[in-house]
Amino acid sequence: MTRKSRSRRSLAFVLASTLLTGLTSAGLSAFRVPPTYAAQQTQAVQTTVENGAATEQPSYKSGDFYLEGSRVYVHVGKTGFGHDHAIIGNIKEASLHLGAEQSAGEIVFDMKSFQADTDAARKYIGLEGTTDASTQQQVNANMLGPSVLDVNRFPTATFRINSAKPHSATSSRGLPQYELSGDFTLHGVTRPIRFLADVEMSNGWQHLRGGFTLLQTDYQITPFSKAFGAVGVTNQLSIWGDVWVAP
Repeated sequence: MTRKSRSRRSLAFVLASTLLTGLTSAGLSAFRVPPTYAAQQTQAVQTTVENGAATEQPSYKSGDFYLEGSRVYVHVGKTGFGHDHAIIGNIKEASLHLGAEQSAGEIVFDMKSFQADTDAARKYIGLEGTTDASTQQQVNANMLGPSVLDVNRFPTATFRINSAKPHSATSSRGLPQYELSGDFTLHGVTRPIRFLADVEMSNGWQHLRGGFTLLQTDYQITPFSKAFGAVGVTNQLSIWGDVWVAP
């Protein structure tokens, strides 16, 4: 993937990236919010959720997601002369029951909705600068096409949540945490994952944020590269979920 942005990764982002891990040989780690995350960056989403909660929540069952305000974010690192990318995607359908020790829910990701380097995604992940529309189109074509995600063959990814158990320690923000464990299916390949997500109540909704890393090759995806590898992206991806769930 390539783009014509003048942006560069900040030192804060480099430090935060080293702290974020998912299911690795070192085991479970605490969730870290992206380095530039601040309340004002999600104020518009939060307002939408709160307004929706006031008028629509009676139609929601416990564990239902507020899909209009729930998103997944992905950081794709660079190799060689490539560029870092920030991806945002929608959730197609989902449910989650915190505290359940079996059959805790399922999250289905709409892979065709994934977009690269939108302003919202770059701000959330912590990348400076902007990316022009034509470059975004090129990156999206590479990412969604048959050589990478192949969304025509694999239009969804799924996290089947086997358990969502309370964790003994609070998060770095002093919030209660849950350990989510289950099977993640991407690109037709299923592998176990587990990670921590913290939760806070906001206007009657549970606001969860959690993250993990994965290797593209573990899911039979070849990381994008061109010019004999001089331009490309990293094998490891960092993924954040920022979701709203009815209690």
